[in-house]
Amino acid sequence: VSAPSAVLMEKVTGEVLYEKNAHERSFPASVTKVMTMLLIAEDVDSGRISLADTVTASTRAASFGGSCVYLAQGEQMSVDDMLKCIAVVSANDCAVAMAEHISGSEQKFVERMNKRAEELGLENTHFSNCSGLFDDGAHFTTAYDVALMSRELIKHDLIKDYTTIWMDSIRGGKFELSNTNKLAYWYPGCTGLKTGYTASAGYCISATAERDGMELIAVVMKGPDRDTRNNDAKTL
Repeated sequence: VSAPSAVLMEKVTGEVLYEKNAHERSFPASVTKVMTMLLIAEDVDSGRISLADTVTASTRAASFGGSCVYLAQGEQMSVDDMLKCIAVVSANDCAVAMAEHISGSEQKFVERMNKRAEELGLENTHFSNCSGLFDDGAHFTTAYDVALMSRELIKHDLIKDYTTIWMDSIRGGKFELSNTNKLAYWYPGCTGLKTGYTASAGYCISATAERDGMELIAVVMKGPDRDTRNNDAKTL
């Protein structure tokens, strides 16, 4: 594994099968959305929200760039479509819209993200936003902590309905989606999970795969390029 930080974890036991600088703090970019999706999945499974619920994009949510689906202010979309956009194309605008829908503001949602991180024992994780778009020095995690939050996320079977999508669309077929996680297309058994990239984060991924009844979580942080990151995940 060429990346400076990586972990391979087995889902059921949480046993670490491989680690390299597993507790080294770094900026995770959009791998942040593993926690964002976890809170959404928990709320859906608990009945607090429904996949059929309507979410209205605020002016702030619609203003987000980077990876996005170009939400318009006041545009309405179901939780189902919002979650699809977050999982498949890492939509920052949808992440913020969902945070506001669930908690009233992104700030309140981020407080909940940090509380959940504490509950999961993520000792080297702190979030300052729900998208991973901004690196303010106070937003960090580790390969090990990403593996733990990913393990928690894939306990929710519904998430794989989204993270295994290769191509799909929203807005009645007018806007096409293509998965940022290319392993979902070419790696047999891949079930997800989340990619991330910014200049400061490098190329990151939390990749999950299942074969012959065993499910593994491979986390790669700070990869030098997309292909190397994906190959590192494949090697793990």
